[in-house]
Amino acid sequence: MKPSVFSYHRPSTVCEALALLAGHGIDAKVIAGGQSLVPMMNMRLAQPTHVIDLNALEELTGIARTAGTLSIGALTRHHELATSLLVRDGCPLLARAAGTIGHFAIRQRGTLGGSMANADPAAQLPLIARTLNARIKVAASGGTREIDAADFLLATMTTSLEVDEIITAVDFPCAQPGEKQGFELFSRRQGDFAIAACAVTTVVEAGRLAALRIGIGGVGDVPVTLDEVAADFEGAFADATTVARIGKRAAAAVEPADHPHISAAYQRDLVEALTARALARACGIDALNTAHNT
Repeated sequence: MKPSVFSYHRPSTVCEALALLAGHGIDAKVIAGGQSLVPMMNMRLAQPTHVIDLNALEELTGIARTAGTLSIGALTRHHELATSLLVRDGCPLLARAAGTIGHFAIRQRGTLGGSMANADPAAQLPLIARTLNARIKVAASGGTREIDAADFLLATMTTSLEVDEIITAVDFPCAQPGEKQGFELFSRRQGDFAIAACAVTTVVEAGRLAALRIGIGGVGDVPVTLDEVAADFEGAFADATTVARIGKRAAAAVEPADHPHISAAYQRDLVEALTARALARACGIDALNTAHNT
C-alpha cells in the first residue's frame, strides 16, 4: 500500500518547524523516526497533506543530567536510551525498558518524542514516563510549557499535545540512592507490543520496602500507576510473601477489557505475575514462581 499525496518539509530549526505547524494546522504531521506514522500513512489511517521532517533539528537531540533530573531530547533514538551510560546510571529503568522495544532496526530509528506523541498504551516509554512521573516539554510558536506524564497521556493514542506543538524533550527524575528497579513484559513474540507490562521502583531499608512505585501498561487506554497499592505496602517486609501479595493486589486494581483473543481475566493474571516478578528482581528475591517473560 502507498500513502496519499503529501508535501514534504524539512525545516532546519525548531522555529521553522513550529511556523510550518502553525501554518498548516491539522493538515500537517511531524515525523521523526517514522516507526508509527509511516505504517499508518501506508494503510491510509493517517492522510496528512503536509509532512514535517524533524530529523535535521539538532536542538532536539542530547542527554543532560542536572540537579537530579535527566533531560532527554525528543529526537533521541531508542537504541541510545538503552545504551547511554548517562541513562543507565541516572535512570536505569528507562534504559532497561528501551532495550526491549521492537527489534534492532526499530530501536535505531524510533525516537523518545515519537513514542510519547503516539501514546500507544502498550508501548514501553509512555509506561516508564508515567511510572516515574516524567515531565514532557513542548513548544509552539506562542511559547513553551511542561506537562506531567499523567496529564499528557489522555487515552489510546491521544495526548494533550496541541496541533501546533511539538515535543522538545522529556525530563525523567534520576534514581534515588539505593533505589532498585524492575521491568517485565509479556508479548506473543519477541519484539511485539506487550499484552501487559509492569515497571517498579523500590528502596529497601532494613529488609523492608521503604518506598515503592508500580506502573502497569498494556491493559488499559493509558499506562497507570498503582499508588494506593504501593502506599499500602510501604514498610512491609521485602520477601516473597509480600511480593506475591502485591502481585495479587495489582491484578485486582486494574480494569482490563475483554478482547476477541485476550480475556480480561488473562490480562489480570499477567499483571499479577509480571508485577511480582518485576518486584522480586528489584528486591533481589530469586525463588519466585512467576509467568515466563518473552
